[in-house]
Amino acid sequence: MDTGKTADAARPVAVREGSAGRALVEGGPGRPVTRRWAAALTLFPLALLGAAFWIGRLVRPGADDWCFLPVVRDEGASGMIAKFYLHDNGRVANALLVVGYGAFGVPGQQWYALVSGVVVVGVLWALTLAALGRAGLSAPRGVPLLVAATAAVIFLLATPDTYKTFYWPASSVSHTVSPVLACAAVIPLLRARSGRGRALAVAVALSAGVFIGTLSEETSVVACVVLCAVLLLGLRDVPGPGPVRTRIRCAAAFAGIVIGTAVLYFSPGAHARRERFGADAGSMFGAEQLGAALRAFGEILATVLTTWQYAGALAVGVLLGLSVRGGQQGPDGPLVRRPLLPVLAGVLVFLVSGCLCTVITYPVFGTGVVTAARVWGDFLLVYVLLLTGVGALLGRELRGRRWGARTATAVAAAVSVLTCVGLAVPLFRLGTEMQVRAERWDRQDRSLRDGAARGAQVLPYTPVSVSRMLEPFGGHGRRVWPAQCVAEYYHLEKVTYSTRLP
Repeated sequence: MDTGKTADAARPVAVREGSAGRALVEGGPGRPVTRRWAAALTLFPLALLGAAFWIGRLVRPGADDWCFLPVVRDEGASGMIAKFYLHDNGRVANALLVVGYGAFGVPGQQWYALVSGVVVVGVLWALTLAALGRAGLSAPRGVPLLVAATAAVIFLLATPDTYKTFYWPASSVSHTVSPVLACAAVIPLLRARSGRGRALAVAVALSAGVFIGTLSEETSVVACVVLCAVLLLGLRDVPGPGPVRTRIRCAAAFAGIVIGTAVLYFSPGAHARRERFGADAGSMFGAEQLGAALRAFGEILATVLTTWQYAGALAVGVLLGLSVRGGQQGPDGPLVRRPLLPVLAGVLVFLVSGCLCTVITYPVFGTGVVTAARVWGDFLLVYVLLLTGVGALLGRELRGRRWGARTATAVAAAVSVLTCVGLAVPLFRLGTEMQVRAERWDRQDRSLRDGAARGAQVLPYTPVSVSRMLEPFGGHGRRVWPAQCVAEYYHLEKVTYSTRLP
């Protein structure tokens, strides 16, 4: 026996597909190089997420939290739902999520970042796997997690105000978690194979639509734009079930969103909110206000497009495209033959949904919507997913090019690492600010609790803020809200403005 030939035959030979570039990316039948790259690169976003979760222990109540926590503590879920539905904004599902973390008091605030972050990563990971499976593609172990973790890091930490986007639960449930939950509803649609699975997917689409409709008006708008794009794309360019099934699922999701939005819109709370901010449809779409909203969206767009860390999503998409395997004439064939159409549709969805979200939030925030980055999350997730998808298509195009694949792999890996490093610097700076606030908040909390235990009814309160969060007596005592909520939280009749911490 010729042992030399036997040994050579046992080695992974990647060039069977006819490309040294593909050999670099795939590393032969076992693709060991890709697995090692994926494992090494995934450490960076996971480590950054771990640091972000650890910093979450420094979160303390502020702004709306002061008013939510006493209601959850004293009246439970029914009281919180009544508050939202009858008085605040009509968001019933939002009230349920508030109860989910508010029932645990301050610890619920501190654990929120960990729980919501894990949900974001888990949903994006499952969505990546489901999309690959539906398109008839396979990726080396670890690559889908790399994509999900990096996309999650960028989505959660790349905005100008990470505290309100990620750490402040009252904002996060409405504008950060809500679009992720909408993505979760897509997974059963992609996974459905049997008749029972398809029926379950339709039921999930309907119920998820109702939930999203009563959770966030902005996410509902984005979801409707996405559904319209799916239907108008021609359906031949969408991998998966046939046109009839796709129409049925889109119709179920639409119906759910319409039902949920109707419950929200006609609620007493939503009516009261429109009266407070003058956010009726006539003024919202009036020529003057519409023009101002469009200009505001232009400024938001300029901020987003010049935030270089979003390039990390494009980079991991390229790595995904370089590493996946699948027949060119398989289920993913239409997307490979005509990649420009879904890309243009994705760009249009991002622009239209972002513009509409700005229009409907402008009556509440005014020109401040340009700096209120916490309300951008509803459409920014579309942007992150779009960049990832474009990167994947680009990576697929580079697979057969020897030096193109090598260069793309090296550049994409470097960009993904630099993205995590670039996001770590402001995160740790924010962590320092949160540490200072937590120490001061805890000191004042002990003083107020001790005073209430002694029978005091009126006690002084010093504003302790972080990341421009609203606090009682902000603006040097000029803004009183939410002082009365603080008094209720500590079982006091009133708190007064003080400039010195106890």
